[in-house]
Amino acid sequence: MSKRTLIYSAIAVCILGLLLFSKTLRYAWYAFSSSSNKTMVRIYIPNNATSPDSIAAILIRNQILDDATGFLAVGAYKKCTAQTTAAGMYEIAPNTALRHLWNGFTRNAMGNGNAEKTVKVSFENCRSLNDLAGKLAMQLELDSAAFIAYIQNGKTLQRLGFSLEQMPALFIPNTYELYWDQSPADFVGRMAQEFKNFWTSERKAKLQQVGLQSPSEAVTLASIVYSEQSVRKEEWPIIAGLYLNRIKQGIKLQSDPTFKFCWGDALKGVGRLLAVHRDIDCPYNTYKIKGLPPGPIYLPPVGVVDAVLNPGQHDYIFMCAKPDHSMTHNFTASGAVHLKNATAFQHWLDIGQP
Repeated sequence: MSKRTLIYSAIAVCILGLLLFSKTLRYAWYAFSSSSNKTMVRIYIPNNATSPDSIAAILIRNQILDDATGFLAVGAYKKCTAQTTAAGMYEIAPNTALRHLWNGFTRNAMGNGNAEKTVKVSFENCRSLNDLAGKLAMQLELDSAAFIAYIQNGKTLQRLGFSLEQMPALFIPNTYELYWDQSPADFVGRMAQEFKNFWTSERKAKLQQVGLQSPSEAVTLASIVYSEQSVRKEEWPIIAGLYLNRIKQGIKLQSDPTFKFCWGDALKGVGRLLAVHRDIDCPYNTYKIKGLPPGPIYLPPVGVVDAVLNPGQHDYIFMCAKPDHSMTHNFTASGAVHLKNATAFQHWLDIGQP
């Protein structure tokens, strides 16, 4: 090797060393720089925004960074990409070092960011799976159409052991700690576990004691009970016992909320319901079918399900709203007494509910 070649090689090595040193020095400078926020800030990183540039834009928009230069330099040194970072909800503490920001966004073995936080998700007062999907979409990065498509998928139904009509029984209204960016499959998987936890051997034993065959039947009956009485909890066991008496005696349930369910939103704003409304042909109309409808007409609270499993012991088979504003009912085993109660209630309506 010639002397000139040796000189050029030495120069190249020096230049490379200087570049590496410069890059390391630049990283060291920015790595110990901190975020600009002076208070805790919550941010949401969507699944389509996990690239370094997208994350930097979110941090700037939330006034966590003044500019992206240092943050991107640290990310480049740590070889962070859209594939190595995770979507989700994060809480950024004041003056967080840039290297710690990247460490928190880094995807771990579970597929979550190291510093990713859960969010509280609640769903109550849902009349249908579409209602549920809408409430979830307001609290999670969950597309409602994708959620409905997933739970209607035949493979999903087969794996869970539900028919489409029974699927509402899987979702137990409560408040849950969930990851904001989870997929429909993740959410349904969590609900399946909650369902399994709820249906203990004790509750399953009570199913047989009250004459029901499955958890979905219990939830279906609970959905009817709750649709009849959503205000006075003390009536739940009474109404549950009444409908169980009808089932055992082979009497149609004749529950108004079931035929209303058949009409969907068409009866909203309608005053007094007519016989023609009750005459609708529909598998959920318990004036037409005997026994329980094919699935829940509501996502009832767990307290109503437990009322079905622990029903009141009586011989009632009739109920009618009382002619007052108490939101309670008169119960009886006598058809004649029920007719008297119904007449009194209709008269109360006719005179304008004083």
